[in-house]
Amino acid sequence: MSGFDFDLFVIGGGSGGVRAARIAAGHGARVAIAEEDRFGGTCVIRGCVPKKLLVYASRYSDAFEDAQGFGWSVEEPRFDWETLIAAKDKEIARLEGLYRQGLDNADVTVFAERAVFEDRHTLRLASGRTVTADKILVATGGTPNIDEKLEGRQHGITSNEAFHLETFPERVVIAGGGYIAVEFAGIFAGLGAETTLVYRGPKILRGFDEDLRDAITEAYEARGIRLVLGHVFSKIEKTDRGLIGHLDNGAHLEADQIMFAIGRSPNVKGLGLEALGVEQGWNGHIVVDKDSRTNVENIFAVGDVCDRFNLTPVAIREGHAFADTQFGGEPWQIDHALIPTAVFATPEMGTVGLPEHEAMEHCKVLDIYKSSFRPMRATLSGRDERMLLKLLVDGVSQRIVGCHIVGDDAAEIAQMAAIAMRMGARKEDFDRTMALHPSAAEELVTMRNKTETRRQAAE
Repeated sequence: MSGFDFDLFVIGGGSGGVRAARIAAGHGARVAIAEEDRFGGTCVIRGCVPKKLLVYASRYSDAFEDAQGFGWSVEEPRFDWETLIAAKDKEIARLEGLYRQGLDNADVTVFAERAVFEDRHTLRLASGRTVTADKILVATGGTPNIDEKLEGRQHGITSNEAFHLETFPERVVIAGGGYIAVEFAGIFAGLGAETTLVYRGPKILRGFDEDLRDAITEAYEARGIRLVLGHVFSKIEKTDRGLIGHLDNGAHLEADQIMFAIGRSPNVKGLGLEALGVEQGWNGHIVVDKDSRTNVENIFAVGDVCDRFNLTPVAIREGHAFADTQFGGEPWQIDHALIPTAVFATPEMGTVGLPEHEAMEHCKVLDIYKSSFRPMRATLSGRDERMLLKLLVDGVSQRIVGCHIVGDDAAEIAQMAAIAMRMGARKEDFDRTMALHPSAAEELVTMRNKTETRRQAAE
């Protein structure tokens, strides 16, 4: 027995922190965890899970419309925001209960309060109590950004508040062009709101493959989502009729809600890291090595607070690796390559591997295979929306280095493609795989003709 109260203390009850706590306790460690809000973290409480539920709800407008082409007579459908939010809240409460139950079953000591550092081994709880631990893991996640210099910023909301609006906004303006902004634009538009997306860049979804960015842009514009690119807000004004978002070019947009989705920052404010000399990066993120250890030997960090790959499955794997390595005698490290991800827009986007612009930096020769087509379901529904599948192949090794999809179930397809790519699949492996017909995914194994071959410029 050490002279500390606990072998491990985890600050933050999100996916990464909870996984680390449970696995460490399973290895026999004395573990405590502190969470000042709700257990489950961003993903479960105000992120991935409630977002996906709202995405499902927003897609029913398409389903009702498409049904007529298949012989269904659908009466005038009506949507009720309060019913949706109540159902969502019930499911989130259930999931939070499972998180708490998992900790209890693992004999983890739970503190439902804030914890901050007093020294490298001591934490002070909001109740005033102090506890000590041999090792401390910071897993406090991230928090939405707001332009602190913007006049009237207090009148806007973030994704945190969007899940709890009392009434459905008929007019929504969203600032941002990344995952969250694009997903919420699809949600609000699908539920019937007049939706505008304002983004400072020339094109939404920066960093993704250009063909995917173009496909989502085209689909959103066809759905009536207004894209205002190359501009930002200069002021938010509240009036008797709602809100007015003034843009830097003198234009203005009227709205019932203005939502900021302009990125997220590591949630480190007030933790006491500076006093301990814990190294932090440009936006406050905690700098860690491949074992999630900071420059202070007994302090570790996982998940979004490290600002490496801000995805829930990554945080979970990092937490698991940390616990196995430090308490289970089973050291292993996360491989952050080939992480599949999805943007749950409508249409959906799934991707794994390198986008074309990055693949060109890694491959001397890049073979591009691309297929764009009207999915079978659209032939009777009459919906004019296309599906896109794209494979990027290293022209020398013939390994698949990128798989990109836009359309129904894109995330499901990308997840399975990730397995093959993780195993080092080559184009010939895809070619030898029997097609599953009729399906959209069969295009991945039937594309034989190169759309384009690109070569690095000679030095």
